[in-house]
Amino acid sequence: MKYDWTTKKLSEIAYINPKESISKGVLAKKVPMDKLQPFCRDVSEFVFEEYKGGAKFRNGDTIMARITPCLENGKVAKVSVLNDDEVGFGSTEYIVFRAINGVSDADFLYYMICSPVVRNPAIKSMVGSSGRQRVQTDVVANLDIKLPPIEEQRKIGSVLRLLDDKIALNNAINNNLEQQALLLFKKWFIELDSTSNNMFETQFGLIPDTFKLLKNGELPLIITDYVANGSFASLKANVTLYKEPNYAYFIRNTDLKSGTFEAFVDKHSYMYLSKSKLHGGEIIISNVGDVGSVFLCPKLDKPMTLGNNVIMLRPEQDNMRYYLYIWFKWLYGQSLIQGIKGGSAQPKFNKTDFKNLPIYLPDDTTLEQFHQTVKPMFELIEKNNSESQNLAAMRNAILPKLMSGELDISNIDL
Repeated sequence: MKYDWTTKKLSEIAYINPKESISKGVLAKKVPMDKLQPFCRDVSEFVFEEYKGGAKFRNGDTIMARITPCLENGKVAKVSVLNDDEVGFGSTEYIVFRAINGVSDADFLYYMICSPVVRNPAIKSMVGSSGRQRVQTDVVANLDIKLPPIEEQRKIGSVLRLLDDKIALNNAINNNLEQQALLLFKKWFIELDSTSNNMFETQFGLIPDTFKLLKNGELPLIITDYVANGSFASLKANVTLYKEPNYAYFIRNTDLKSGTFEAFVDKHSYMYLSKSKLHGGEIIISNVGDVGSVFLCPKLDKPMTLGNNVIMLRPEQDNMRYYLYIWFKWLYGQSLIQGIKGGSAQPKFNKTDFKNLPIYLPDDTTLEQFHQTVKPMFELIEKNNSESQNLAAMRNAILPKLMSGELDISNIDL
């Protein structure tokens, strides 16, 4: 440890679950657990809801999930969606951390909570029944933390913040590009001229007679998933997951959401999972838990295979990719997916029900024209995502080194 760093308890450098007041029944901003994206600094969404209970926080506070598997999945965020002097609330399963003025920097504190210095012992402290284990707050409060002087904290926070700021900018650009593609989709395929004579009636309304009304299972594409490779017993015997880099990526819903890919399989596992290999560009849809999340599979630097709790669609025609992605993510396809989900404890849908859902497909000429129109948008999205993945990898690599003092930036002017 550097000579000017000190060792303090976490409770000495942060207020833990600081007291705030919201009157019962008052309409306030709520950040539910499902609005936190894995390994993402910013809170992307909130809802207005009457306050009945839950963790309370202000802008600048760090909120950390204390329940499994949310903490393991990286649900830690720095609150930034409130107005000055506004108090928000969220899940009772949050632990709230607030920087102490003159002792700790809010950015530094957020990255400290994200780092293995806090996350690893927090996860190890979990107690409770299987599936409902929770972090012991007193264990976290009593962690020994190596603390640099406040000015150095600000420099460390600034370096890491710049990386996350660029990731956030890329995400904002990508969201804008997707919205543009969605508007074009609506103009081409939803807001149709119903006065034309060349139309026929469907459950979606009138569509041109050059379009085909089909079921998902009748489309020229492959629909598969992880369990298509064998029985659960066979999968358990032949598939080994790793947290450290190995032969191939194991692509999960949580990885696609965060843009950081941290699950791997060895070569034997990859070869065994032959029915769900990924090449990049496939449409991936979550069918368990977070039902209906839709992604385009990126092209990564290793072989890839599909994880569990998602299904994969690989169109035989390249010009179907963006049409199907938008259909399932935003419009009729999304509402139809939500209509087939079942399960009380954990929402889910199966491939058979998905294959029976209706869809309409435009003629090949129109489909190709649309594909060529939106292709540059999605190519830019892919480029931005690739850059964000590299930035996140850089952030994750230097984070523990900055927090331990191994990487010294005290003499750098920022």
